[in-house]
Amino acid sequence: MDFEPMSQRTHSSPSGPHEGPPSEHPMTRIFLGPSGLRVGWRLVIAVSVWFVLAGTMPVLFLWIPGIRAALRQLSPSGRIVLTPTVVLFSEGTLAAAALLTALLMTRVENRSFAQYGLPGRAAFGKRFWQGAAFGFAMISVLMGLIAVFHGYSISGMDLRESAALRYGLLYFAGFITVALFEEFAFRGYLQSTLQLTTGFWPAALVLAAIFGAIHLTNPGEGVYGVVMAACFGLLAALTLWRTGDIWFAIGLHAAWDWGETYFYSVRDSGVPASGHLLRSAFRGPNWLTGGSIGPEGSALVFALLVLAALAMFVLLPRRKQPS
Repeated sequence: MDFEPMSQRTHSSPSGPHEGPPSEHPMTRIFLGPSGLRVGWRLVIAVSVWFVLAGTMPVLFLWIPGIRAALRQLSPSGRIVLTPTVVLFSEGTLAAAALLTALLMTRVENRSFAQYGLPGRAAFGKRFWQGAAFGFAMISVLMGLIAVFHGYSISGMDLRESAALRYGLLYFAGFITVALFEEFAFRGYLQSTLQLTTGFWPAALVLAAIFGAIHLTNPGEGVYGVVMAACFGLLAALTLWRTGDIWFAIGLHAAWDWGETYFYSVRDSGVPASGHLLRSAFRGPNWLTGGSIGPEGSALVFALLVLAALAMFVLLPRRKQPS
């Protein structure tokens, strides 16, 4: 005789009211995880959308009268020469594409720009200007050291007062777009998404390596300059780790590029510029000056980045990171 309680019989019945949920379809598990759309698919969607936008937006802008002519800023050798117009247009469209892509992903992922490391309430606030001061101090120390070893000299001003102010402001605006695009792409959205599966520092290492490798596309760039660009990416990731957002890194990046290209008037990742402040010259061995790469290729850069990283631990209080 079966003495199993009635309640247990009902629960174990294949057709009873407590029947378990049906198993998920295998295709569902490919795309969805416990937190929604899987990280790999998020990255595929975001990168694909960015490539489409970054490829189409410049073509649309070129229909605006005058822009096409303004962008024909080539040296006789055919290499691109930086001007404020070139920087603002090329990097501005890339930054706009990155922000529009992230806006789409906030809808897909149900996340916010703050979770991507770019809180709007902190835009161009204290952290940004602290980073800008730190970045200009870094490039100033580097140029000062090269000058001490007789590798860098200044022979005078290259611009008059009014032109110097105009070019200085335009270049600073342009390099803000450079920093906004590169930092938001690599230390913002991609970092915040990839770290969901790898953790913070493994994601930072991978993205810093990619960030450095992309610099190989710059004319005049070399292997050492690429490695230093990757190390700079790790330094920027450290500021994110310490502060919780990328505004310090954006200010640091923008001021470094501005000081290098405009203020000290030297090559930036191998690219020369017109409309810079000073008549300057490099002389001496490449290990000191960086050669065709510019000061980023100097052997002094690695020591500078290490010292800057140590300073971050002193100057930037550690902000508790969300799990």
